[in-house]
Amino acid sequence: MIPLNLLYNEYNCLVIPSFGGLWGGQGRLLVWIRKNCSTLLPSFGGVGEVKKVFNKTTIYCSWYICHKIVLILLFLGFLMSLCPKSGSAQDFTGEGRSLNLKPKYKNKGNTSYISPNQFVGSDIDRIQKAIDFAAQSMHKMVIPGINSNGTNSWKIDRAILLPPNMTVILDNCTIQLSDQCRDNMFRSENVGVGIEHPVRIRNINIVGIGNVILKGAANPRATGDAYRVLVTDKEPKGRKSYGSDANKAGEKQRGDWRNNLIQIAMVDSFGLRNVTIENSHAWAISFERTQNAEISSIRFNNPEYININGEKFKVFNKDGINLRHGCKYFRINDISGVNGDDLIALTSLDLNSSFPSKSDTSTYFRNGDVNSYQVTSTKWNGPDDDTEQVYITNCQTNYCGVAIRASGNAGIHHVYVNGVITSARPDTPPPYRGSPYTLCVGGKGYGAPSTPGKIHHIYATNLVGDGLSLILVESPICDCQFINGIYSGNTPSAITYKIDKAETKNVIEVNLIKIPVE
Repeated sequence: MIPLNLLYNEYNCLVIPSFGGLWGGQGRLLVWIRKNCSTLLPSFGGVGEVKKVFNKTTIYCSWYICHKIVLILLFLGFLMSLCPKSGSAQDFTGEGRSLNLKPKYKNKGNTSYISPNQFVGSDIDRIQKAIDFAAQSMHKMVIPGINSNGTNSWKIDRAILLPPNMTVILDNCTIQLSDQCRDNMFRSENVGVGIEHPVRIRNINIVGIGNVILKGAANPRATGDAYRVLVTDKEPKGRKSYGSDANKAGEKQRGDWRNNLIQIAMVDSFGLRNVTIENSHAWAISFERTQNAEISSIRFNNPEYININGEKFKVFNKDGINLRHGCKYFRINDISGVNGDDLIALTSLDLNSSFPSKSDTSTYFRNGDVNSYQVTSTKWNGPDDDTEQVYITNCQTNYCGVAIRASGNAGIHHVYVNGVITSARPDTPPPYRGSPYTLCVGGKGYGAPSTPGKIHHIYATNLVGDGLSLILVESPICDCQFINGIYSGNTPSAITYKIDKAETKNVIEVNLIKIPVE
């Protein structure tokens, strides 16, 4: 017998207590009723609103239907008695699965979350176990600031793999690659070494709460892109970059896509917000063939020099955000900080595997090739691999701003840029001779020259810069507009053409102001 303890009060109303511990939590039964019986109860006539009164839930109804409600509640009570009890480690999910962990992390609403602190093993083992478990249940996992091993940080030896339909909440935490790690920090699970036929997945989010720091290793094994040879020199010359694996037998002697801190590929619907990235080993965030993404409130402390045991070493390819091959429908907002290369780079390149040499122009890096700078193929396969519909707003950096580059027949079009500032910082000298541009459209030295008209419909406004140029045009672009810019550098004009301007078509320049240098 299930004691429903139904009472009538002095107002001839049926009073139903909250069933505190009987069916698994305060008001769970009535929450279930509200969600699932909105049409059932009114069909009896006379049933009014359901509301809380002094820790009781009151259903206002007539005497005529009270016995009918009692019968309904008896039946529902039997169903709810099958649910987990209040305080148990289980939670009933819509998919009919039960979670057999005792949650240690709770939000203000007393809702349980999955946390790595509920598992055993190394930091990366516990994080991955938590994600894999959450993927089968509530699709949400929290990495808290306090590690159950007694520290206030998490050090990982390999990439955190992100499955579809997953939200990872970073709650005031610091995550750092260990000195043994030669891998990304986060990567979509559908791509990786040897995955030659990746499948598209969807709906991944990384959300930072409070002060979240994602850091490269204190002494990285490798830095730079796939064309950089590892060295231990402090000031490497040519296509080289620092790596503690340099000259070690059995270790790969070039960089690759594993040096990118966050590597996302072939994902539909991705979100990343409110994190600080420090000292990535190459590109901080790299996207390939990803669509419908929103990136916001990202701060970079990613200079070209890193401090290793009190000494400074120069590293390369320190881009902030890279969109490559087939990235579409991106919203990028509120990006700032220090970087050693482009703050944001949009590249649609058709590069063969022998680049930068020209010995073989027909072979491309394939999906999952660890020798590549991309985790997916470098071959441009047609318009699906064009980059388009990208919206960039409110950005500031000490070095290069936004770069838009394409090669051969690969295309980039319909890019909207509003509000980019490049300004030198006295405490962080920029690489080379200073920032080469606030906005670069086109590019040389990235394979075959861009076919005329393949970079088109680029709209940029409200640009401010003090580098070698405000706007740099290096390819035969068309149907572009550059409106409202303030340039305080040494070049005579705010916009610089590295090609014959006659090669461009329908390029409109409005209110680009060159401020005299004092």
